[in-house]
Formats: sequence, structure tokens, C-alpha cells
Amino acid sequence: MDRAFQVDLRGVVDLLSHHLYGSPRVYVRELLQNAVDAITARRATDPGAPAVVRIEPPELTGDGTLRVHDTGIGLTESQVHELLATIGRSSKRDELGFARHEFLGQFGIGLLSCFLVADEVRVRTRHGDEPTVLWTGFADGRYRVELAAVDAQRAEPGTSVTLVPRRDADQWLTRPTVTELARLFGSLLPVKVLVGEVETTTGPPPWSAPAGTSPSDRRENLVRYAREVLDFTPFDVVPLSVPEAGLTGAAFVLPTPVNPAARAGHRVYLKRMLLTEGAEGLLPDWAFFARCVVDSTELRPTASREALYEDSLLEATREALGDQLRGWLVRLAGSAPRRLAEFLQVHHLGVKALALHDDEMLRLVERWWPMETNTGQTTLAEFRERHGLIRYAASIDEFRQLAGVAAAQDLPVVNAGYTYDTEIIERLPTVDRSVLVERLEPNDLTTRFDALDPGAELALRPFVVAAQRALDRLGVEVVLRSYAPASLPALYLVSRSAAFEEQLRATRERADETWAGVLDALAASGPAERPQLVLNHRNPLVRRVSALGDPALVGLAVEALYGQALLLGYHPIRPADAALLNSSFLGLLGRAVPEQE
Repeated sequence: MDRAFQVDLRGVVDLLSHHLYGSPRVYVRELLQNAVDAITARRATDPGAPAVVRIEPPELTGDGTLRVHDTGIGLTESQVHELLATIGRSSKRDELGFARHEFLGQFGIGLLSCFLVADEVRVRTRHGDEPTVLWTGFADGRYRVELAAVDAQRAEPGTSVTLVPRRDADQWLTRPTVTELARLFGSLLPVKVLVGEVETTTGPPPWSAPAGTSPSDRRENLVRYAREVLDFTPFDVVPLSVPEAGLTGAAFVLPTPVNPAARAGHRVYLKRMLLTEGAEGLLPDWAFFARCVVDSTELRPTASREALYEDSLLEATREALGDQLRGWLVRLAGSAPRRLAEFLQVHHLGVKALALHDDEMLRLVERWWPMETNTGQTTLAEFRERHGLIRYAASIDEFRQLAGVAAAQDLPVVNAGYTYDTEIIERLPTVDRSVLVERLEPNDLTTRFDALDPGAELALRPFVVAAQRALDRLGVEVVLRSYAPASLPALYLVSRSAAFEEQLRATRERADETWAGVLDALAASGPAERPQLVLNHRNPLVRRVSALGDPALVGLAVEALYGQALLLGYHPIRPADAALLNSSFLGLLGRAVPEQE
């Protein structure tokens, strides 16, 4: 035999309060939503009907209850049974005409939110010339429907909702709280909302200025709105419009940097009722420099009406809004380059992130964003115009280690160690085949160093052998060359393959036997390449050291030069390097200070 499900209303209310709604405060939004829907329905057939929602908090009712009155269409007795006493019967709501496009409500559970703050909900409603109907619902799941007595009849069509507060929820019904919530959720509603005698509606959205308003006045209105509501003065304001989503609004460009990883929260209204102050996913991830305030008639809310439902329309809207922000940047580059430079100083990460997959933004970055080079700050476009090839260091440490010596060899280098810079440079040839890029390698420097003439190299062979013996235990190759600047005695160079070999050795020491075998196989797959200590024969100190006849003293001096090259090149200091620095310093000091008799 078929049986009907039994619904425990207390359990449903607990589910709503702990898992659907984020806060009991939403009861004000749901009451406003129902009232506005009722007014919209009445005005569809009676355009001159009044459009007023009046809220009376306990301070005005005098009996501890909160009352909400509207001038809407009201309900008949049968509609009360269908809409107020049947949870989830959205199809019946559709039949009664409350699910058409122009209505706010979609889920038919709004009245249940009142039980978040009330133990008893009373509804007094009149539809047209029908008699007034009384519906009383209780938090334990009971309800009562009856016709109102003669002296309790409503004079006009509409609905009054009375909430009898729960003991622990009185603070949610106080006059200041209700006024604040009515203003928060319903300030832009197209009906008049009063809390007592205080009107909480402010009229149309600030971006829908009357016809004839000048662009400067429109912008000033939006800037003022951002100061008052969002609590910052925007760098700029970008009008937004996505017709297929029925969306209008504005994007406010933030005046200060923000963390790109932070989740951006946008203020979203649906049919002029506030949905959320922290909507995520409205803009593409790269547009973290903007905060939006929008109103939409087509985007769908989640069941809690506290976020946007992720569907194909939201995805298309996100792309359209991204295109509009990108267009603003392009227009700024063409009409106000100085203003664009100011923007990039604040939000370059967002623009560079966009440039990774957008050709137009890539060209904008190439032309306008100044990058650090060893010849001074310059844009990539200027660098390419001067030098042809864009040679870059892929990390900040690599740039620090090589930039000065590269400049002395007339080798211009871009520091691409900052966020997205390497990827941007490497992407340039994909949109312009004439662009040549090349990563700087230590070998690029050594090929520009001058070799010694054969006679001098032969004479210095014993010195090089002694120097190599001193650094063999560290796996470093000693090379003697002549290069600028003469003031630099030694340069420590690590190629990418040598750095990989070093990482492989370090990992091998920490690995277990199984992985150690794998790493040994990798290490044996090709000839090992060692870091180089390139001594500068132009340097007077190096020439004096090379003339020493004592191999032990040569070893101490070369070890000290090796330590200095590590420090000047910002290289990491390993324990073995630290031990060598200490021993060479003490050894040289011992040689300089003779023992006393």
C-alpha cells in the first residue's frame, strides 16, 4: 500500500539554518521577495495599484511581533493551501502564475526561512474581492487555515505576515537590525519599502542614470557609490552590459594591489534584489583587479539564493565581462598611455596573466610594461628595437649572477625572473615570427671571454693545475680567461646541465636504495658537466696569485677567490663551501701573521 512521506518541519528548519542559508538574516530578504512578487503580479493586471511594503518591528507593534504588509495580489483560500502549506510544490506555484520571468522567487521555500527566527508565522491575505484568509504555521509542522472574522477583514487586497519570535532570535527582529537588512537587500527594489516611517529604498541602480546625464556626471555618481558602499575610491569605472544575461552594472578598478590568489567577491543583484555581496566566478580569474556591482534578470541563483548557479549562461557572461575589461585596457593604451602606466604599476600581474593567453594583451605588455635589464629599465618593444634579440635570464638569481659581467661583454640581458615574465617573452614569437628570443646561458659569456695566448697559457699551466687540485673535492672546474671588468677577479658559472647534476647528487644522498639506483642510472646516462670558476687574468690580484711559487699558498688563494665568487654571484652556500671559506680565511690569516718565537 502506498503511503505519503511525513515531513518533520523542525528538521527542515534545522536543515535550512545550518546547511542552506548562511544566516538567519535572510528571512528579511525572503519576506521582501514574496511581497515584491505579489505586487508585481497585481500590477500586471492593475498598473495603477500601489507598490508599497511596510515593515513594523516589535518596537512599533507593541506586542513583540514583527509584521510585514504589502499591497500585492493576495491569495485565495485554495491558493493558501497550495502555496503556504505544501513544501516544494513549485509546479503549483507555476500554475498560479508566480514563476514567470518577472518574479523574484523560484523555489517556493521562502516562507520557511521565517522559522529561522520565529516559532509562529501568521499570514492574513486577501485576493481581489475574495474574503480575507488567515493562515497560521507553527515550527513543529502544524498549520491552520480559516476565514477571517468580519472585524479582521483586510480593507484592500494584499498580504500581512506576522512573526512571533523565538526566544533566541529577538535580536534579528529589532528595529535597527530590520532597517539595516531591508536597506541591504532591498535598497534598489522598484517598490517603496518602509520600516516604520523610514524609507529604505533608494531608487534605480546608480549605473542606470537618466537620459541626458553626461558621462562625467555618470562616472562621478558611480565613484561616489563606490566610496559609500564599497569603501574605496576606484582607480577607474568600467560600465558593464551583457544583454543575453539581462545584466547591467559597473566594474570598479581597485586603487591598490591585491593578491591574485584571493577570491574576488562581487555584489550581485537579481531583478534589483541583493543576492550576495561576495559572488565568486563572475569575472575571469585574471581580472582580480576589479570589483563588480551588477544587476541581472537572467542569471540563476542557487537554492539558497546566496550565490550564482554555475551554468553555460554564467560562463558566457564571465567571458563577455572579461572582454569588456580587456577592451577598457586597450582603449586606455590608445588614449591615455600615462594613465595605463599608472594602472600597470598597481595591477601588472593581472594584465600579465591575461597576456599569457590573449594576443592583444601580450602586445600591450610588450609595448607598455617596463622590465629590468642590465642596461636599465625598458619595455620589450624598446629592447627589441635596440638589440634585435631578446636574451633573458629566467630567474632573479641568474640575472644577479650574470647581468654585470654580461653588460661588460656588451651582452644586453632582460631579467625575466619576475612572475609571468619568462612565459611572456617565450610566447612573443608565437604571435610575431620576427621576434627572436634566447635564454642566457653561462656559455654565452665564456665564448666572449678572451683566451690567453699559447705562450702565457703554457707558462701558467702549473698554476692552473694547483688551482684545480684545490677545488677538485668540490667538483668545480678551474678556467683561466681574460675578460671585463678587470676589477672582477673570478666568476662562478653554473650551466643548467651542471645545476641538474648537482641536484641529482644531492637527491641521491637523501634517497633510499631503490631510488638511489634509479638516480645513479640517470647520472650515468651522459657525461657530467661541472660548474666553472673562471679566473680573470686581467685582474691584478689574480696575476699576483698566479705568480706564487708555493702550491699550498696558491690553493688557499684560489679557495678564497672561489668563496668570493659565490658571494658576489648570490649563489647558495653549501656546508662544504662554508667549510672551505672558513679554512681558506684562517689559512691565509695564518700565513699573514707569523708565529711568535
